[in-house]
Amino acid sequence: VQLVESGGGLVQPGGSLRLSCAASGFTFSNYPMGWYRQAPGNQRDWVASISSSSSTNYADSVKGRFTISRDNAKNTLYLQMNSLKPEDTAVFYCNANLWGLQYWGRGTQVTVSS
Repeated sequence: VQLVESGGGLVQPGGSLRLSCAASGFTFSNYPMGWYRQAPGNQRDWVASISSSSSTNYADSVKGRFTISRDNAKNTLYLQMNSLKPEDTAVFYCNANLWGLQYWGRGTQVTVSS
């Protein structure tokens, strides 16, 4: 299993970014996927998840601003982030849940600052 995140960077408050996670080594379409984030000095927190049938759930802190999606033909998970706030600054991680086994990417840094 390999998960590779991309799309992070520096953005001003109110701006947008789209994160991608390229997945390989398993049948991507069969499994739920998620995004987590970890700010300096904090634990890793759940952000959003998407089932194999593309039903979605979001943390209250990002609801209405972030959208998780998946393209099963491309084996890719996305996180569209709008109306970004300084408190969204964190390393964002892609997660695959394969029958209870958790797999993680190396993360991509998102910094929201003016």
